[in-house]
Amino acid sequence: MENIYISESGPEISAAIYGFWRWNITSLTSIKRVEDIVNYNLELGVNAFDHSDQYSNGQIEQLFGQAIKAKSFKREDIVISAKAGIKKIDNTKEKQFDLSPAHIRASVDATLKRLQTDYIDIFLLEQFDPLIDAEETASALTELILKGKIRHIGVSNFNVFQHRLLASRLSRPIITNHIELNVLNTTAIDDGRLDFIKQQFSKPMAWAPLAGGRVLNGEDKKAIKVRKVLSAVGKQYDANVEQTAVAWLYKLGALPIIGSPDKKRIKNAASAYSIKLSNEDWYRIYNATK
Repeated sequence: MENIYISESGPEISAAIYGFWRWNITSLTSIKRVEDIVNYNLELGVNAFDHSDQYSNGQIEQLFGQAIKAKSFKREDIVISAKAGIKKIDNTKEKQFDLSPAHIRASVDATLKRLQTDYIDIFLLEQFDPLIDAEETASALTELILKGKIRHIGVSNFNVFQHRLLASRLSRPIITNHIELNVLNTTAIDDGRLDFIKQQFSKPMAWAPLAGGRVLNGEDKKAIKVRKVLSAVGKQYDANVEQTAVAWLYKLGALPIIGSPDKKRIKNAASAYSIKLSNEDWYRIYNATK
C-alpha cells in the first residue's frame, strides 16, 4: 500500500487507517495484542492509527502508549490521530459535547500522557458543540500547534456549515473530516460534505467502511441488494464482497478506517487498495444503494 497526503497541508499517511473503536478492553486487549496488531498493519503498509479518549474511556490509548514505550515499533514510523470533545455530565451516562478551550487543552494533555508521546499527528474535534465559541476554540488549537503538542487539526462528524465556521477562525487548515461513509450510507456524498472536503484539498477519514458489518451480514432489503451487486462486481476483479466495498471507498478518494481486530479482515481492507474499479462498476454499486 502506498502512502498519500491526507491533504495539501497534512501528513503523508497510508491510504487505509487502523482504528480501535471496536476494541473491547476486557476481552481483546493487552499490550502484546496491541503490539501484534500495530506491527501486522505496518507489514501491510498501514501506518496510521486512530484513537479517541472515548474508546474504552481512554484505556486503549493507555495500552497503545505502553506499546510505544516498549519500542516494538518506532514512534516516527506511525501517524497517530486522536479525538476529544465528548464528556459525561456529572458522572452520569448522559454525554455532552465540549469544545471549550479548557476541555481541549486538558484532553490533549491527558491523551499525550496516556499515549506516552510528545505530539499527536492529527488532533480531531470529535463532535460539533452548538455552544462553541469558534474564535476561542481556534485560538486554543493554534496554541497547541505552536507548543508542538499537536501537528494538524481535523474534525469529526461535522457538517459543511460547522466545518466552515471553525475553519473561518483558524489560520491553519482543517486537514480532514472523520465521517461515516460506506456503500450503505452515502449521505456524505448526497449532502455535500464530501464535495466540501475535496474543495479544501483534503480527504475524508471514513469510519464504518462496512456499515458495522451490515455489508457482510445485513438481512434488510438494501443490504441484500447491495451485497449481491458487490459480489457480482467483485468476481470481475477476483475480489470478495468486503474487498469490493472498501475498493469502492478508495475510488471515491476516502481513507477507510479498519476497525476489526481480525487479521484476515485487516488484510482484506488493505489489499483492496490494489483493486481499481472502473467508473461503470463504481456506479453499478452506487446505483444499488438508491
